[in-house]
Amino acid sequence: MTAPVLAVSAQRTSTALLLAGAAARRGLETTVAAGPDTVRALSGRPVHWYGGPRLADRIAGALRLGLLEPPDDWLARLPQQLTHRRIELTTHREVTAQRGVTRRRPFFAKPPSDKSFPPGVYADAAQLPPASPGTPVLVSDVVAFRAEYRLFLLDGALAAASRYAVHGRLDPAPLDGDPYARAVRAFAARLTGHAPLPSASAVDVGLLDDGRWAVVEANMPWFAHGYAADPDGVLDVVLRAAGPYDRVRDGDRPFLRPAPDRATADRRTPPAARTP
Repeated sequence: MTAPVLAVSAQRTSTALLLAGAAARRGLETTVAAGPDTVRALSGRPVHWYGGPRLADRIAGALRLGLLEPPDDWLARLPQQLTHRRIELTTHREVTAQRGVTRRRPFFAKPPSDKSFPPGVYADAAQLPPASPGTPVLVSDVVAFRAEYRLFLLDGALAAASRYAVHGRLDPAPLDGDPYARAVRAFAARLTGHAPLPSASAVDVGLLDDGRWAVVEANMPWFAHGYAADPDGVLDVVLRAAGPYDRVRDGDRPFLRPAPDRATADRRTPPAARTP
């Protein structure tokens, strides 16, 4: 049987390096997806992916990748007792049409998963950076987090976790030994049974300044920094979230990233289009 491969982007992040080390300990080869020649060399082999969504969209068909991602509306569908703020999923067109409407000032806006524009707090819709009109946008009330944590979940259980920010500033640290470790694990357990996620997911949670715990957002594990989380646990999640299409579990198929429509550069082609 051909050994599986972990393909990574040419951007050598600390997480990619740590995952490559964890992969090597399991006998997995790590290859940089440097161009068409690399993709052709990997053809027919079981490939997993860690890297950005734009390159993933270009190589997924040739490498027969099944890429799992949270639904765009996942955060907006959560009960407010898990978010403690109003959140809605809209589009860039609809947000910019609200220029000057006071209920939108200030507001936090971000794309649900792709980095089509930087997330941030905007005083008015006129300040929103340009993007395609149909770009999905999550708009929410502004809240302040005392500490924020990234959870890597596998089958609903915590596979790895790390603190990544304190009072909005990057400050990674292992969850073990963190003063809020027990509370983080307890809050992670509360997420099970609410709005569904893929079996392999990355979810950010945080402690608000008022002492309540809240979900920050969900992420694609194959494009999420591990920060100070255990690389082996992160790798477990990444391998499930981005691997051979024909090994995707039935329950995960609704969460497959759609193939891009090359004519429009929008993700409109249904996942079934990648089925052999």
